[in-house]
Amino acid sequence: MEFILQPWPWYVSGPCIAIIMYLLLYFGRTFGMSSNLRTLCAIGGAGKRVAFFNFDWKSQKWNLIVVLGAIVGGFIAHYLLSNPINMDLSEATVKDLTALGFNDVGQSLLPPELFSWDAVFSIKGMSLLIVGGFLVGFGTRYAGGCTSGHAITGLSSLQLPSLIAVIGFFLGGLIMIHLIFPILF
Repeated sequence: MEFILQPWPWYVSGPCIAIIMYLLLYFGRTFGMSSNLRTLCAIGGAGKRVAFFNFDWKSQKWNLIVVLGAIVGGFIAHYLLSNPINMDLSEATVKDLTALGFNDVGQSLLPPELFSWDAVFSIKGMSLLIVGGFLVGFGTRYAGGCTSGHAITGLSSLQLPSLIAVIGFFLGGLIMIHLIFPILF
């Protein structure tokens, strides 16, 4: 009998996320990835030059486990749990992506036109990474947290600013994919 890997269904993964959120809230912690970057900068000594990074980073060491878990979990998911089958995409999606210059649409979750080293180290790729990184960093700081922090911690604790931020994230994503992305590619 052949073992076929399938994504975890919502009724398993959803309660797992809810249990983690309950434990974090119970212990007075919040979840978010952007706070880890601040912690790493503080560990590196950035607090000597910028007041924002001058805080007790040792109280946030527990959150660095989240980064380690994301790295290890991503590795395990990609190399051990991936199901190498073609994706069943609609004809309209295939047509749109082909028109944007993507080859072999649906053959990979990470199209080489975006995720190969050649694409990353091109002038266009480096420009997108630098500008995108700046915008994400600015947006994260301006919004007071990242998408995961607002969408998971903020919404589960019923914070109105997180609801507004998540709506803004979705609107920004829609604008990017429907208006800006076709211009760039």
